[in-house]
Amino acid sequence: MAAHDSLIPLLGGVDPEQLVSVRELPARDAVHSPWPAWVHPEVVEAYQARGIVEPWKHQSAAADAAHAGSHVVIATGTASGKSLSYQLPVLDAIHRSALEERVSLEPTGAVALYLSPTKALAADQLSAISSLGLATVRADTYDGDTDSGARRWIRDHANLVLANPDMLHYGILPNHTWWARFFRRLTYVIVDEAHSYRGVFGSHVANLLRRLRRVCAYYGADPVFIGASATSAAPAESFGKLIGTPVQAFTEDTSPHGSTTVAFWEPQLTDLRGENGARQRRTVIAETSDLLANLVSAQVRTIAFIKSRRGAESIAANTKRLLSEVDPTLPARVAAYRSGYLPEERRQLEGALRSGRLLGVASTSALELGIDITGLDAVLVAGWPGTRASLLQQIGRAGRSGQDALAAFVASDDPLDTYLVHHPEAVFDVGVEATVFDPANPYVLGPHLCAAAAELPLTVEDLPLFGETAPALLAQLVDQGLLRNRPAGWFWTHPQSAAGMVNLRADGGGPINIIESETGTVLGTMDSPQSHYQAHTGAVYVHQGQSYVVEELNEQDHCAIVTRSNPDYYTQARDVTQIEVISELRNTSWGPIRVCFGEVKVTTQVISFQRKAFVSNEILGEEPLELGARDLFTKSVWFECDNRLLESSGISAADLPGALHAAEHAAIGLLPLVASSDRWDIGGVSTALHADTGLPTIFVYDGHPGGAGFAERGFEAAKTWLGATAEAIRSCECHTGCPSCVQSPKCGNRNNPLSKHGALTLLSMLLAQAPDGEPAPGKDMSGGQSSFH
Repeated sequence: MAAHDSLIPLLGGVDPEQLVSVRELPARDAVHSPWPAWVHPEVVEAYQARGIVEPWKHQSAAADAAHAGSHVVIATGTASGKSLSYQLPVLDAIHRSALEERVSLEPTGAVALYLSPTKALAADQLSAISSLGLATVRADTYDGDTDSGARRWIRDHANLVLANPDMLHYGILPNHTWWARFFRRLTYVIVDEAHSYRGVFGSHVANLLRRLRRVCAYYGADPVFIGASATSAAPAESFGKLIGTPVQAFTEDTSPHGSTTVAFWEPQLTDLRGENGARQRRTVIAETSDLLANLVSAQVRTIAFIKSRRGAESIAANTKRLLSEVDPTLPARVAAYRSGYLPEERRQLEGALRSGRLLGVASTSALELGIDITGLDAVLVAGWPGTRASLLQQIGRAGRSGQDALAAFVASDDPLDTYLVHHPEAVFDVGVEATVFDPANPYVLGPHLCAAAAELPLTVEDLPLFGETAPALLAQLVDQGLLRNRPAGWFWTHPQSAAGMVNLRADGGGPINIIESETGTVLGTMDSPQSHYQAHTGAVYVHQGQSYVVEELNEQDHCAIVTRSNPDYYTQARDVTQIEVISELRNTSWGPIRVCFGEVKVTTQVISFQRKAFVSNEILGEEPLELGARDLFTKSVWFECDNRLLESSGISAADLPGALHAAEHAAIGLLPLVASSDRWDIGGVSTALHADTGLPTIFVYDGHPGGAGFAERGFEAAKTWLGATAEAIRSCECHTGCPSCVQSPKCGNRNNPLSKHGALTLLSMLLAQAPDGEPAPGKDMSGGQSSFH
């Protein structure tokens, strides 16, 4: 019996209406390779004692290149053993030099630095390395939880330090003199989950790694960088851009994997009506809960992935309720897993999942990143996880032990999800997305230049490391009084910490402290640009599973006062936007249509928020807000339409605003198809007559100061992007437009006017004018008001 026939009925019957398409991923046999001759026999014995008889071919090839001194990136699928690829050269160098230290009694041997985006992943790596039992390896984690006594021991004695970018930025580089002994001996730097460094975060980490390389050079070290990444487009180019130097990529996956049946599942439209009377689909949370309950009741070990913590908790709770009606012993075998749990809680859940005590887990991406879980039979992905790389990581969690597996992508109310369930080839038959980030973003690079100058005065010789824009930016920093220029270089002369100017995981604006009203406890911080959307009065704020309602946003004192609560709804802010073109940087012509990319000023005002039922998405109410407008200087792609062409296509002046507005909403939703963005990383504006272009215009812009690279990627892949946008609208079975195609959850105009038919006509007209291939980079050029957002 085919895998399709035997596994699909487990989801919900023989031929469920929600099943749109199915893709079979064939099984893959292992290709082994002998242990590299240079690996110390005792290191080989340690791995063999753990049951690893010999490595897979790609592991040996990558390890050979790193051992020979090349910067490398291993970009293969989940469960492909990327960790062995970097552990072999690292542990061999540490083991050999530690043996030599015993003879010389001098701490002169090799050391290595491991960087991961999360503490949990570093802890998992430490556990794996410790299990090898190599007494020569002194490994330890160095993060915000490390006490002061342990920190000094790690600096002085550890030869493998496991940290995260935040600790490297705040704790290690500013205090590099304390780490001098470590930096002199630094031989390898491992950058795990390298594909996760994208957008503004990736831009920050790229500059952080340049600062690391500069400090290493000061101490006479030139470490080999080894990246471990999920499959991504041009991994050598992406990782090379991240570390600032050329690298060699290894992309052939020679690890074994069982066959996987991937179902593309679209929840049905219900009789519930949303904004403007649009029919609503059954929510992804309710649908995924049903599927997880079906699989667990059939004794199928399953993970359900969803992006939000609250979603993971809701799926677990709903599944338990459904199972209690079938078998009272089953609810105890389902749990939620997300960040925010204590380490011992996470380890307990991981152990229960490995052993089979747990049959079902609803998880955020915390279980996607490298945590070693084997023996799973099925994976559910609730809503698009953000990138193809993430989807492939998640569905690759099943079948790792060689058995046939089942995966299902469950579409949420989103144009991209609508497109993908109807076009599985867009997931499996094209390359995965490029990892998009921009180290030259002045809002990111400027503070890093200050931090670098505080670590060591910047010299002319340092400037190529930070790119072509660094000299001009340094001049601006001198004019602002942040740096002083002397014959020996640029100096940081302020008493405060330069590293404090940088927030690696955000875009600046000063943090807002989230304070609990009853105890005065600071629960966390939020970046100022996001506070109007997520910390306005009445907003629901979730911290480590506990819900709070914002009582007051005090921007003057940089705090939001919250009260513990347990609402059965979530909140979404709505805004109105105007956009002004500052300068055109690139352009191309599609006949009479101009496609442009450039710098813009976006003025946004949050005007209200909606309360929505968490399970059904029903709108429970809307409240006005009185918040000031904010300006954002960023980058945008825009499309200037020709009025005569619009008229000849049948779009009347009365229909034009709704057609532009609907096309803009859908395009925002589909941009992640070609750029590794999240829908909330980008914004858009459309107008029937823009003051700067004088024409009907659609803008889609990066929601971060200086830009994040997403809009530029949209310009470069405009034809693919708009083609998918049109197809997503066409594929949706609604009649006049709904959240799955042209409605936006953050539209300040309450999704009015919108014309689904007009958007399809408009996009078809644009695509008919597009030349073959994507727009080529245009020449540099120099360069309003909006109606709808």
